[in-house]
Amino acid sequence: MHGYNRLSGARSGSSPPSSPRFRHGRSKNTSWGNGYVGGGGVRGSKENNMVEKLLFVLISSVFKRRGLLLFAPLLYISGMLLYMGSLSFDSVSIRNGVVVIHKRAPPGSVYRSPQVLENLWPFMEAESNGSVNVLMRAWNLKERQGWKPCANRSAPETGLPKSNGFLIIEANGGLNQQRLSISDAVAVAGILNATLVIPIFHLNSVWRDSSKFGDIFDQDFFISALENRVHVVRELPDDILQRFNNSISNIVNLRVKAWSSQAHYLQKVLPQLLEMGAVRIAPFSNRLAQAVPSKIQGLRCFANFGALRFSNPIRTLAESMVDRMVKYSSQSGGKYVSVHLRFEEDMVAFSCCQYDGGEEERHEMDIARERSWRGKFKRRHRIPRPGANRVEGKCPLTPLEVGMMLRGMGFDNTTSVYVAAGKIYKADKYMAPLKQMFPRLQTKDTLATPEELASFMGHSSRLAALDYTVCLHSEVFVTTQGGNFPHFLMGHRRYIYGGHAKTIKPDKRKLALLFDNPNIRWEVFKRQMGEMLLHSDLKGTELKKPGGSLYNFPMPDCMCRQAEARNEKGNTTRR
Repeated sequence: MHGYNRLSGARSGSSPPSSPRFRHGRSKNTSWGNGYVGGGGVRGSKENNMVEKLLFVLISSVFKRRGLLLFAPLLYISGMLLYMGSLSFDSVSIRNGVVVIHKRAPPGSVYRSPQVLENLWPFMEAESNGSVNVLMRAWNLKERQGWKPCANRSAPETGLPKSNGFLIIEANGGLNQQRLSISDAVAVAGILNATLVIPIFHLNSVWRDSSKFGDIFDQDFFISALENRVHVVRELPDDILQRFNNSISNIVNLRVKAWSSQAHYLQKVLPQLLEMGAVRIAPFSNRLAQAVPSKIQGLRCFANFGALRFSNPIRTLAESMVDRMVKYSSQSGGKYVSVHLRFEEDMVAFSCCQYDGGEEERHEMDIARERSWRGKFKRRHRIPRPGANRVEGKCPLTPLEVGMMLRGMGFDNTTSVYVAAGKIYKADKYMAPLKQMFPRLQTKDTLATPEELASFMGHSSRLAALDYTVCLHSEVFVTTQGGNFPHFLMGHRRYIYGGHAKTIKPDKRKLALLFDNPNIRWEVFKRQMGEMLLHSDLKGTELKKPGGSLYNFPMPDCMCRQAEARNEKGNTTRR
């Protein structure tokens, strides 16, 4: 347990010195600030002087037993500052008549997880080999499984009216950003009664994947699944293309604002579509509001959960990997844990967090930030604040931290774990503790052969599709850093698992504090992790709130209660 401030060493039998002097004790931990602003970083000399003067006045008043009531408000304010971390000390003590201030970083702001593991490892070892594995009872589903998929409930019985023209959109970003753009494009095509041209994939500077729609998704299935809901064609017809000198770039690009309403499309886009016969919207990410009429939400639901499936090469290998993972997990009834681990170099760099790599790590991260985000982190409002980021729960969890969390929750070393990730930063160093805690660990590189993966290499979205599928079918999914991958995966898991995401979403602010205590007791750590698992269980069946995304919360837009599902089928049999 960390004290925010402690007064110690004062002798009760003698009066305090009449003119104490301040001198600063040196902290043993001086590497985490290193010039960065925030948390326990370097502060200006003016602030230090102010702190010293304030402490001088306060401590003098207390020890002289004079003016205590006069300075009560100052004492209160100072205490609050200490509690909030604006002033950070290990302790203030009196030595030989001199007040000594020991500075320290605010609780939770320093990466001390390796020391925590060293302390807890003997206790983890004592609870190994299947004695108390929580995998078989991670979720309490009896009370909360009352939902069924209903994305196909709005299928029209009549044919579609004549199209008003062609809609061309450009999907940017990674796999699930593209998925969002495609599903929203289907909805917009429904609003406009337009014919959707199979979306163009923008070559993203970060993802660097040249894959086209048909390389990732089953194009023929997509078109046929939507035939009674929205017109879809593979490419723009020649006669329409000739109107624009055979170049799509000549078609007017409508700069639609993010989160535009249905009214905006009907009032601003539809007239242009009727006049020119074709319109283009690029980029198209997040260009449709969350709140739209239920019929349009139904199109979103069906596009994402019904019409979009992976291409045959992806589906074939992914299903084989799931089968292998299930067989590998025979000791736990075919159940396994999947972890979306975001500890790639670019993610660590973007987070501006510090770990235990010292000056070498800081230098590498500075280079990575400059390479991918030129000058962005040198602006005044974007100066890295690693300590504050960690306290606020914004730092990517290391493999070691994920392993400790899972072991604390009761997943023992017989648990099969699948790690979905890109290239882990310094993998040999950071993955070793996770493999030590979970020897039955697998990745796509161990589940599939090099020959099987050969056609996927260099295509990040195709590789992500393999990870997505293996994670989708796991008993427990663990998300560690947010983003579109867990956002869509949690929604998809809710859709196929009766409304429950079966997902561990850790409280990273709480973890930062726990991992900052190398002396934490195993019983205390286990109790905290058990509460975190229970919280994830309770939050697994959340309904979509106003302004929320149905891709993450498909209930009630894309799902219905079992009673409703029975009525729609016209029978009384539970499904």
